[in-house]
Amino acid sequence: MVHWNKDYLDLLVVPLGLLLMFGYHLVLLYRYLRCPQTTVIGYENHNKRAWVRKMFQIKIEDRGAAISVLSSNASAATSLASISLVLTSLIGAWIGSSSVNLFTSKYIYGSRNPALVYIKYLSLLFCFLVAFGCFVQTARYLVHANFLISMPDNDIPVGCVEKEVIMGSNFWLMGLRSVYFAINLLMWVFGPIPMFACSVAMVVMLVTLDINTTPLHHYKK
Repeated sequence: MVHWNKDYLDLLVVPLGLLLMFGYHLVLLYRYLRCPQTTVIGYENHNKRAWVRKMFQIKIEDRGAAISVLSSNASAATSLASISLVLTSLIGAWIGSSSVNLFTSKYIYGSRNPALVYIKYLSLLFCFLVAFGCFVQTARYLVHANFLISMPDNDIPVGCVEKEVIMGSNFWLMGLRSVYFAINLLMWVFGPIPMFACSVAMVVMLVTLDINTTPLHHYKK
């Protein structure tokens, strides 16, 4: 007869929680590609494309509002990139110190294997590194869009600026999703059960936030 060992809980519950998160995002990606109007991502990107087209219809000297919007979004992305980098540095320093054993308490129901503890922190480190890279790319695309939209007497196609804005928006979204995954993995530090509960709560919250019920507005050309 096989005796139950609480170390098995990490092998069962943690992959299930990650599968739940990855599965939800695969379904979201499928819906965005096939029926973008049913997702908030598609709804927002539709409005951003229309915004770029409208900005190109006004004179260059009146595009101050557009430049301000892009600059503020780039600044927000830079701030989040800085926060992600700081958290990455702290986690890296934590892994290299003896305090990594802080959460191997007997009150945590799950494996307290030192190797698994390092895996937890490395997973967190990876998520914040991905978030940092995504937010940096967001700032890069938005800064480039700022250059293009503020260039006087240009004959740049509107589609080029649309592409830059949408790519920046997509990288922003990926950065935020990486932070969401990091929150789940942070809960894993306190045990597999809090991690799974956080995954379920996160998916329920994201289902509510990612569904769009507002019809797409057809802007005048």
